[in-house]
Amino acid sequence: MKLITGNSNGPLAKAIADYLEMPLTAASVRRFADEEVFVEIQENVRGEDVFVIQSTSFPANDNLMELLIIIDALRRSSARRITAVVPYFGYARQDRKPGPRTPISAKLVANLITTAGANRVLSVDLHAGQIQGFFDIPTDNLYGAPVMAADIIARHGDKNIMVVSPDVGGVVRARALAKRLDNAPLAIVDKRRERAGESEVMNIIGDVEGRFCILIDDIVDSAGTLCNAAAALKASGASDVVAYCTHGVLSGGAIARVEASELRKLVVTDSIIAPETAKDAKKVRQLTIAPLLGEAIKRIADESSVSSLFD
Repeated sequence: MKLITGNSNGPLAKAIADYLEMPLTAASVRRFADEEVFVEIQENVRGEDVFVIQSTSFPANDNLMELLIIIDALRRSSARRITAVVPYFGYARQDRKPGPRTPISAKLVANLITTAGANRVLSVDLHAGQIQGFFDIPTDNLYGAPVMAADIIARHGDKNIMVVSPDVGGVVRARALAKRLDNAPLAIVDKRRERAGESEVMNIIGDVEGRFCILIDDIVDSAGTLCNAAAALKASGASDVVAYCTHGVLSGGAIARVEASELRKLVVTDSIIAPETAKDAKKVRQLTIAPLLGEAIKRIADESSVSSLFD
């Protein structure tokens, strides 16, 4: 098999290659003067099982076009099978019609990847599990919970842990993590706005008094919800609050918001390259998912079970 990457997350691609003890395939992914993307595969890939590692994070459209053009170049170079490894699947939050005359962009992106020539897709913690059904090709959705659970046990195993979902929609994810933490108790932050123009009211469902709270979510973008949830948990008697999120989008003033919040630490994975502002942040830490992705790639290449990774 061969590994190839675009420009979205070179360090993660290199870490995956190191885990698999193989080099990245030589390729040129560059821009013309008018910003058109040009790709040239500089090694023979005929008959090969090729894995394209590319998150569609910021700049989302540029990275998506790189992914599509790399896949097209591989298909035209007679690669036997092309797997799009998309650790962070951009546009995933547009997975339904929230109102009239709005798109379902996640489905459009799935169609583009399939039409470009991908035979399989591998992603991590899709925003909504049903996005797998948007693809007409095999799709594997890996979970970051095992990586997070191992880190929580190593660093906070002696604490009085309670797992907290920052909203009602994330309860399934929170329950899965709680199960890995010896069936830790679960709490939910019920967020509601009583009327337009008024601030949100955070109600805590569950007794967090004296608990070491672990907030769990798939994406942290502006970090507003997490910071507000942390403040509500502390006000309800939580001893400390740490947040674990798979995809650290961290746009705008998210880092500054986290630094000024009640959160003790925000832990994200390297599915997305951390922004420059995160390098000096005292409250932001990054976990690697390279071994998880590397093992999944190895199992797909060997035609063995991927789901058994999470047993």
